[in-house]
Amino acid sequence: MNICMVGAGYVGLVSAACFSEFGWTVTCVDKDQSRLDELMAGKSPIYEPGLDDLLERNMKAGRLIFTDKLGPAAAGADVVLLAVGTPMRRGDGYADLSYVFAAVEEIAPHLEGFTVIVTKSTVPVGTSREIERRLKAIRPDADVAICSNPEFLREGSAIQDFMHPDRVLVGTDSERARELMGRLYKPLALRNAPVMFVGRESAELAKYASNSFLALKISFINEVADLCEEVGADVQEVASAMGKDRRIGEKFLHPGPGYGGSCFPKDVSALIRTAREAKSPISIIEQVERVNHERKIAMTGRIEQAAGGSVRDKTIAILGVTFKPNTDDMRDAPSLVIVPMLQERGATVKAYDPEGRKQGEPLLPGLVWCESAMEAVEDADVLVVVTEWNEFRALDLKAVKAKMRGAALVDLRNVFPPELAIDAGYSYTGIGRGHISA
Repeated sequence: MNICMVGAGYVGLVSAACFSEFGWTVTCVDKDQSRLDELMAGKSPIYEPGLDDLLERNMKAGRLIFTDKLGPAAAGADVVLLAVGTPMRRGDGYADLSYVFAAVEEIAPHLEGFTVIVTKSTVPVGTSREIERRLKAIRPDADVAICSNPEFLREGSAIQDFMHPDRVLVGTDSERARELMGRLYKPLALRNAPVMFVGRESAELAKYASNSFLALKISFINEVADLCEEVGADVQEVASAMGKDRRIGEKFLHPGPGYGGSCFPKDVSALIRTAREAKSPISIIEQVERVNHERKIAMTGRIEQAAGGSVRDKTIAILGVTFKPNTDDMRDAPSLVIVPMLQERGATVKAYDPEGRKQGEPLLPGLVWCESAMEAVEDADVLVVVTEWNEFRALDLKAVKAKMRGAALVDLRNVFPPELAIDAGYSYTGIGRGHISA
């Protein structure tokens, strides 16, 4: 099977590498020459555990090819997967489909034989039908079927998620497309991965609904954490008790400074706009968006309180700036709100992140970047954990405390047990645990 992957961003690159691992021949097309240069040199432009090895192995085997020539790649493909960006559109928060439609217009003249065109990008309900309409206007003779095949990949564990999915979701109204997509995913079906065939609108909406529900769980436990602080409960104990209920589950019941990343913020926003346009607003998700925005702002207040009421002329050490661990992704990361607010209020902010500096440096002007956690905490008045990288869990808190000027630890991810922090001499502030002084 020959596959054309349009877009070598996060979704496109991981998916292309994994499809080539199945034994399919994948031509991955991207217009960013610097990205292509990196890929052709055998280096991934994004940080994702295991991806470099996957790319190297399949490029050497000749199954994975990178190019900027979309026409020839589409002409020889059985399946064309659209994995271009669908960023949040300025002004109305809706998904920007200009890259999707531009790709469709570019491939249209080159299509040969029966071709399945698949939206791998997250797109609003109705996009598949709009692609179909545009293609027919350009190439009424083209023998094509349009499918929706949304991805459910978590950054930091994307390869595992692709190879061992909870489900593969394919939206199609064509029996021929169903047969071809079944062949595409046969290696997963042989491992008993559920391959679900549904209508196109159902597949498109399921992606938005899934991410919005997970964002709802995060916002819910964050508000429960605030309540725990007022009534003397421990949110870790509450969340653990909730998660043991199989109807609820343990995932995404981890309180923190709010969700970020490339998916949740834009998908929540897009679902809100879709629902409003359909005159069927989802008010609970609208509240999730508001709660998450306010959450990030509120974290700065917690840091100020831990610093004695003001951060002016104080040094704040930040551990972790990416939106989650095991990725270099800075999109909508809580640090992008917290760090500038601290700077505006007169603080000097130092930071260390194992992978975030390259992406974060242009976004956080004035931030003092450090090469290690121990360098970041030197002479700091307050230590703040923003991203829960595993290496932070192994820190010797007494040694960290000895390098600091102050004694305040604000743990926005509940990485450290409070008793351990208190034993090290800290004044500890967690999430849903309240403030505990040494």
